[in-house]
Amino acid sequence: MNVLGKKNHVELITGLDIGSTAVRIAVGKLSFLPNKSTELQIISTVEVQSDGVQKGVINSIEEAVSSVSHALEKTERIVGVPIEHAWVGISGSHISSQESRGVVAVAKTNGEIGPEDVSRAVEAARTVATPLNYEILHVLPRSYIVDGQTGIKDPVGMTGIRLEVDTQIIQGLTSHIKNLTKTVYRTGIDIDDLVLSILASGEVIVTPKQKDLGVAVVNIGGATTSIVVYEEGDIIHTAVLPIGSIHITNDLAIGLRSSIEIAEKVKIEFGECVDRNLNKKDFIDLAAVGSATSEPVAKKKIVEYIGARLEEILEKVDAELIKAGRSHLLPAGVIFTGGGAKISGLVELAKNVLGLPASLGFPNGIMGISDKINDPSFSTAIGLVRWGAQIKEGGTKKSLSLVKNVDKVASRVKNLFKTLIP
Repeated sequence: MNVLGKKNHVELITGLDIGSTAVRIAVGKLSFLPNKSTELQIISTVEVQSDGVQKGVINSIEEAVSSVSHALEKTERIVGVPIEHAWVGISGSHISSQESRGVVAVAKTNGEIGPEDVSRAVEAARTVATPLNYEILHVLPRSYIVDGQTGIKDPVGMTGIRLEVDTQIIQGLTSHIKNLTKTVYRTGIDIDDLVLSILASGEVIVTPKQKDLGVAVVNIGGATTSIVVYEEGDIIHTAVLPIGSIHITNDLAIGLRSSIEIAEKVKIEFGECVDRNLNKKDFIDLAAVGSATSEPVAKKKIVEYIGARLEEILEKVDAELIKAGRSHLLPAGVIFTGGGAKISGLVELAKNVLGLPASLGFPNGIMGISDKINDPSFSTAIGLVRWGAQIKEGGTKKSLSLVKNVDKVASRVKNLFKTLIP
């Protein structure tokens, strides 16, 4: 949707995050100012309960369509114009990554490397054999090699005969990708692109300096925990773990012998994972969070249940850092985001378990009229808006090379559902 003003060209960018517990939509206004600079402002954030999604993947298209449609209706009422297209986050434990190298001969006779040579090298890296029924989502260039010279970040303008690129290939299960695209198209909007959710979060909460030093972003969602590790400005590892804050709620429900609804309220209102000198006399009454009867519960118990599950999540995060060869070796530490990151004491616990600096992540350099900008739950939706803005601005060459073309199958699905929408 383009809105033309008298002085500035304004474009609306929508980020759609379909999670296991909530559907979140952020809408940003990208203004192209007369001095050729740009300004991004978040003008709407909407959150509705998610149905039909489990562990990051669609398990009921009808229910998921209903949830997304509800979120879109609320967004359109706030923004005042129809939402026609969106950048859509994708996650789930089916996501995997592998390394690949692309090699090409430089095209020009004088040996000068142009942007088209870089594009061909990245495209050559895509020819890696993907597992059966998997599809490539992103090809992330890490570094280039020109005639044996390694560690080159941007080879354009250099001279050489042979250009190589080391890349990280992110891929997802084709059936899950199709189900996600079907769900979005049935709500009547187009997909600008599918973006791995944790990459979108990383774009908006990590600074370039942190990426250079070495940092991990951990998004603790409802049913999954996503990880991305950066070093020297490049993504060196990604992973999605099938465990999240829903498991904390389940543990509380079993331990407190309460309903899931009561356990969720206890987690949100009294959730802590570090025992800060609590004594046996510190109690809460479950009646205060909606229980029909008065049931005193020791705060120590709540801390034990939550702390045990979060420690397990952090140990699995450390196992991924070990795979990447970066356990205890990230100078900029670990940055936590997502709804599960709101639990009090997480940063303190993470420092002990991971042996690294730890902090909560909030969007950098984003203006907005909504207080949700500083809500870790919205980091993915806002990150998708930032991702789309970078592409619209022309972005860096690296940003442009991250975009994948939505595959032909998804295109056919889109056209089919457009014919079915009245």
